Amino acid sequence: MSELTPREKELVAIGAAIGGNCVPCVEYHIPLARKIGMTDIQIVAAIELANKVKQVPARNVYEAALQLVSGGSSPEMNGPCSGVTDTTA
Repeated sequence: MSELTPREKELVAIGAAIGGNCVPCVEYHIPLARKIGMTDIQIVAAIELANKVKQVPARNVYEAALQLVSGGSSPEMNGPCSGVTDTTA
């Protein structure tokens, strides 16, 4: 990973921490970002961007669930997300 600067590495790490809902990672990487010279404004910008990216799939799931409840069609699927099919039908 020598192709990335320490600043770039911390930006990626903060984004991954936000995306992964990892509080210990956030608690580790934000102080480290400050230590290498990033400002709070830069860190907040990274956090906000990561959260926006993270919200897209969350919003899509929410909208798909509402569509299914309101009688809309569901996307083609090969069974439930766990891969187990209902054998009681």
